[in-house]
This record gives sequence, structure tokens and C-alpha cells, in this order.
Amino acid sequence: MVTRALGLALIGLAGCGSFQDPNVVVDLRILAMRSEPPDQVVDVDLTRPVMPSQLLSQLVPTQICALVADPTLDRRLLWSMTLCPTTSTERCADSDPQVVLGAGLVDDPDTTVPEPSLCATAMPDVNLLAVLLDVLQGDTLHGLGGVDYMVVLRIGGENADRDLDQYAAKILRVSPRIPAAHAANQNPGLDRIDAVLEDAAPVALPLGRCAENPAPYSLAPGTKLRLQPIESTGAREVYVVPTLDGRSETFTESLTYQWIAGAGGYSHGSTGGPRDLSGNPAPLFSDYKSPAAADLDGPIDVPLWIVQRDERLGVHWYESCLRVAP
Repeated sequence: MVTRALGLALIGLAGCGSFQDPNVVVDLRILAMRSEPPDQVVDVDLTRPVMPSQLLSQLVPTQICALVADPTLDRRLLWSMTLCPTTSTERCADSDPQVVLGAGLVDDPDTTVPEPSLCATAMPDVNLLAVLLDVLQGDTLHGLGGVDYMVVLRIGGENADRDLDQYAAKILRVSPRIPAAHAANQNPGLDRIDAVLEDAAPVALPLGRCAENPAPYSLAPGTKLRLQPIESTGAREVYVVPTLDGRSETFTESLTYQWIAGAGGYSHGSTGGPRDLSGNPAPLFSDYKSPAAADLDGPIDVPLWIVQRDERLGVHWYESCLRVAP
């Protein structure tokens, strides 16, 4: 019998004075949020006031989705997404304009097949306009660097204490096309994730949740498996930003990777990022180590989540599964 990884992860926390590994999920957690598109660019005439109708006509609906794990309990989750100006607390301020984009119940995110969608859509309407204008009022650059707003997710168990709800925010941006070469960002992507076992040739890690994968990649207990992202062509976009002296600068995106599992552990919870002072690219891989044989009562399926991010609000995530058998 193959079991879920929850019990094993809890065993790891049972020792006196132990702390939860932030890269191992043992209870309800919002792992990531993404939007499509990640930002939007509008054409403006700096010599004339921007008319609201002209601004809204250039915007498209934005879909915001969340990746959530809840391995502790088999239950439905009560959620809502609210659009509002950004705050330091990642929660909407009562005094700010805000609009609920969606709310309801979602089936168990770990066991439901097919995987339930947790998404809402921000429409380019007067509600969004009210939020953008509120942000612009306090912007000393008058929107030159873009106008950021956010969508806040609140989620918790269907019948749980609402004080235990989890919160996360996804930042979205509307920017003027200044300079003329400034273009909207695209979410990054991967061709695959290579799995390398010791000196063996790399193989593509099968993607898909444990609930939908009857024959996941098998790994012995206490074994190291190197996971190497293979990025899609063009994943690292070249982009242009305005400077305060009226000029512009050109950059190439750096990408980061967040590594999360249901049991075991990683050599690095986050990899990638900018080049070092010598110009060397940051390593992208992380080494996953499966649980020790002494901690296993039998085979377990371990969920993996890999979250890819760029520095311009772009996000993409991938799910996989490992079967660890003594």
C-alpha cells in the first residue's frame, strides 16, 4: 500500500525543539500565485491627460490563479480573492477601494481528480480604474515606473476557525509604454526538469500530481536526486525600463526557483537569481534527498512543487511526484 507523505513529514517535527522545514509542506499553505498576463503596458500621451476610457480600452482581463496544498486533512476549502491597492501587510486596507473578484468552495486540492482550479478574473472596468487612480494619488513618479495593485487570496478549511485562514497577495502592474521599446512581460517557462541519479544519464522528471500519477518516478530511501531546470528558449526576456534622467536601461531577466516537497528535503530551497560579482550565472539545480528508510513503514508518494519566477512578476509552477519505497 502506498501512502501520502503527510505522516512521515509530521514524524520529522515530533522531536523536541525541532522546527518545520519551510520547504516541506505539512499543513495548509498557499505556495504561489500567478496572473495571466503578469502585467500590462498602455500607450499614453504625456502632453495630455489620460482619459479613463482610453486607459480601460487598452487593458485586457487578467486571470489570477493560486497553487494551494493542504495535506493534513481531506476537506473542501473556503476562499475569496479581493482586488485592492497594495499594502505592506498583503491584506486589503478597510479604507481602500476594493472589489471581491471571486469566492466559494474548492474541493480538496491534493486528492481531487482532476485538479480543481482556484482562479478569479480581474476585468478592466470602473472597479479596477478606482484602484489604479487611488494608487496614482500617492505615487511621486506619477505612474512612470508603473502602477502596482494586488489581488489578495484568503483561504481556510470549510468548517475551520476563520482566524486560521491563510493569506497571500499577487502583485499586478499597469505601466506606460515609456520608452517606446518597453513591452509587457510574459510568464516564464521550462522545457523540462531533468532528474539525475548519481552518475546516471539525466531523465525528464514526469510532471503531474501524485493523485493523477499511478507510476511516479521511484527513488530509494535516503537517496539524493539532482533536479535541474531546463529553461524554454526566450524564458529570460530582455526588457527596457525608463530612468529618471529621461533615458532608458536594458536588462536581461534572471529567474529563480523555489523547491517544495511533502517529505524529505532539499539542499537549497531557492536557487537561481542574478549573476555573482564575477559574472558567473547562479546555479539553478537543487538536490532532493528522500526520507530515511528508518522513517518509512512502507512506500510513500511524495508531492513536489517547483515554482519558477522572474523579477517582473512572472510566475510558472510545476507539480511532480516521487515514490519512495524501502
